[in-house]
Amino acid sequence: MKYGVRNDLKATVKEIKKGEIMSQVECVLASGETVASVLTTDSVADMGLKVGDKIHLLVKAIHVVPAKD
Repeated sequence: MKYGVRNDLKATVKEIKKGEIMSQVECVLASGETVASVLTTDSVADMGLKVGDKIHLLVKAIHVVPAKD
């Protein structure tokens, strides 16, 4: 598979919180950090995502906003 996204993070699906329309997929990176993504519940089903799956998180952001306490 080829794609134009440069930020490709390997992760493991930790938890899937399914809603009627949208679902939240929580993933763990090799570093131990957790990243969550929200996508349609239909997309979760179409991909066959389940806890324990090894996946790629492709990150393409238009805005990155730094903040400081």
